[in-house]
Amino acid sequence: MKHTVVLFLTLFLSATVHAQNIELPAPHKTGGLPLMEALAKRCTSREFDPRELSPQQLSDLTWAACGFNRSNGKRTAPSSRNKQEVELYLLMKSGAYVYDAAKHALRQISTEDLRQFGAKTAAALCVVYVGDLSKLNGPVEERKATSAVNTGFIGQNIYLYCASEGLVTGYHSGGIDRAALAPKLNLHAQQAILAAQPVSYPKP
Repeated sequence: MKHTVVLFLTLFLSATVHAQNIELPAPHKTGGLPLMEALAKRCTSREFDPRELSPQQLSDLTWAACGFNRSNGKRTAPSSRNKQEVELYLLMKSGAYVYDAAKHALRQISTEDLRQFGAKTAAALCVVYVGDLSKLNGPVEERKATSAVNTGFIGQNIYLYCASEGLVTGYHSGGIDRAALAPKLNLHAQQAILAAQPVSYPKP
C-alpha cells in the first residue's frame, strides 16, 4: 500500500511539473513584413505596455530568435563553430522558462516572476541570454566575448520579428541583477548571464 501511494504521488508530481511547461504551437514561417520594411521599422524602445504575448507570438518569436530552420540541426541565428552555446531564458509573469529548440517548447524552471531581475520595466516578456561556456574553448573572457557576439545575432532576429509584428524591444547588457538571478534560474558555474532583451507591446 505504501509503495502504491509513493508511486501515485511521484506520477502526480511529474504530471504537474510537465503541465507547467508550455507546448508552443507551430511557428509561422511565412508572412510578416518584407525584410527591407522590417529593417526600416527596427528600433530600440525602453517603454513597454504590460499586455501579455499570445502563445503564437511566443512561438514565432522563439523560432525567429534561434529555432531550427534546417534538417541538419542548424538554426535561424549563427553561432561560432556551431556550438549553439547560448540559451534563451524567458521571464514572464507566470514564471521563468528555458527555450527547448529541439522540441520547440518552453520548459518551466521557476514559478516566480523574475522579470525585474532582468529588466526593470513593465514588459510582458524579458528574454535573458545565457551562455554555456563549457561548450567553448579558450580563456574565460574570450569565451564570454564569443557568446556575447552570438547573442547579438539572436537579438537582431528578435528586433526584426518585433518590427514585423508591431512589438517593441530593447537589448541591453547592463542593469541586470546577475548575482540574484543566476541561482533563481538554477544556472551552473559555467553558465554566464550575458544580456537581456525585454519584449512587449508599445506603450500607448
